[in-house]
Amino acid sequence: MTQSVGVIGLGAMGRPMAEHLVDAGVPTSVLDVDTEVRQQVVDRGAKAAETLTEIADNDVILVVVPSDADVRTVCLGEDGLLSAPRPGSVIVISASVTPETCEEIAKVGAPHGVSVLDAALTGGVRGAENGEINLLVGGEEAVLDGIRPCLEPWTKAVHHLGPLGSGQVGKTVNNLCHWIQIAGIHEAMLLGRRLGVDPSRLRVALYDSPANSTTLHEIQEMRFTWWKKDIDNARRMAEPIGYPMPMTDQAYEQMAGITPDRINTLLIQDLDPDAEREQP
Repeated sequence: MTQSVGVIGLGAMGRPMAEHLVDAGVPTSVLDVDTEVRQQVVDRGAKAAETLTEIADNDVILVVVPSDADVRTVCLGEDGLLSAPRPGSVIVISASVTPETCEEIAKVGAPHGVSVLDAALTGGVRGAENGEINLLVGGEEAVLDGIRPCLEPWTKAVHHLGPLGSGQVGKTVNNLCHWIQIAGIHEAMLLGRRLGVDPSRLRVALYDSPANSTTLHEIQEMRFTWWKKDIDNARRMAEPIGYPMPMTDQAYEQMAGITPDRINTLLIQDLDPDAEREQP
């Protein structure tokens, strides 16, 4: 029998995930504070849910909200998912949160027969829109195997990394690679320009070098929305084990001055070679 899926959070990631599920014929219920966005997904074939307890009646519930506090409210709040749990259901936390948040929710869900997986999303908005999310999962592998048909319509790869929380560790590592690389590309391209080479031409040349990467190709399309939250999460995880992260600290300082407009100016537009040379 086809499993039913509830999707909580229809933002830049959650909405296309829900739409791919609907398009694949998966019974899908959706809930979002923006009722207009919810209605647009309903018009596509989803079922509108009015409450979290209604969403909780699905076999699989995808939680795609921004923060630890949001995840706790959705799952543990007075009228949250675990206020009226469905035994045998699976809550999939697809948000960038700490492993401790995932463990807290799993502890509450276990006596009710509710399983929890943390399934971090990588691939960005374009990956979500194209149904090509790379999913990093922590939790019981048997539980993951049982819901794989609900993941296939919106993923290109699903990686089981270990116990609950491992997906969040994987996402944090991914995020650090991402932001450190952006800071490095920005710094390197500024160096190239100050030494007299057009960064837009230089970037194309680097596509054929070991420096090539998805980030190098797509950096001008990125929004740079979550760098502070991502790095703060990494720092919170590293602090208890006393792990220093000097490159992360440097990226944090650099990202404060990197914006989409600045990247566009640096890599896309044909500039006066003396323009902005004094900017860091």
